Amino acid sequence: MLTLERVTKRFGGLTAVREVSFAVAEGDLLGIIGPNGAGKTTLFNVISGYYRPDAGRVVLDDRDITGLPPHVVCRLGLTRTFQLVKPFGNLSVLDNVMIGGLTRLPTVRQARVEAERVIETCGLVRHAGTRARALPIGLRKRLEVARALATRPRFLLLDEAMAGLNPSELGGMVDLIRRLHDDGLTLIVIEHVMAAMMRLARRIVVLHHGEVIAEGTPAEITSDRRVIDAYLGEEFVLAEA
Repeated sequence: MLTLERVTKRFGGLTAVREVSFAVAEGDLLGIIGPNGAGKTTLFNVISGYYRPDAGRVVLDDRDITGLPPHVVCRLGLTRTFQLVKPFGNLSVLDNVMIGGLTRLPTVRQARVEAERVIETCGLVRHAGTRARALPIGLRKRLEVARALATRPRFLLLDEAMAGLNPSELGGMVDLIRRLHDDGLTLIVIEHVMAAMMRLARRIVVLHHGEVIAEGTPAEITSDRRVIDAYLGEEFVLAEA
């Protein structure tokens, strides 16, 4: 469904992503992990059209989408959330999600119906009339997912949707992501919360200094010496044991 072919992105003399290649099949749930500065969010920006790569290609459903603007990529069925959530603070939760719906639906009425459906899916019904700026971080993260879902994606990129959540909120977000996947959504998830990643991902790609250093199942990744040295650390391995 999605193929990256030797994708490279530079910022001046810094190569943030270097010749990254991998493929994601329809219905997959791929995790991407790595240290801060490894190039994970930059890679999302390239895939979703916010950055044009300096080299390489991004192919969605056999169509080259390299460098297409984000709104065009979104209308093709691929959308993403952002690590730093920035809803329209003075608008209600419902209005925020309706704006997402209007990217694909022709009328406000249809967007409202879609937003109400998505808000129920994301467990935000009680907060539909609340101004977004009044939400705590856990609910803002859910709102970020809801806004993305309102665009009716077939492929969703989640950028640290679980960062900053308490254990109860974390469990709820894991359950939501799992339900979305069970309903047929294809996902790539960037996450530092390794316990959640181990529960969710079928396959994991590890980035370090902008390069892929490992790819495999969660079990394979957690036993890979390169990944332990670059990211996980011995403490994680001992805790898992």
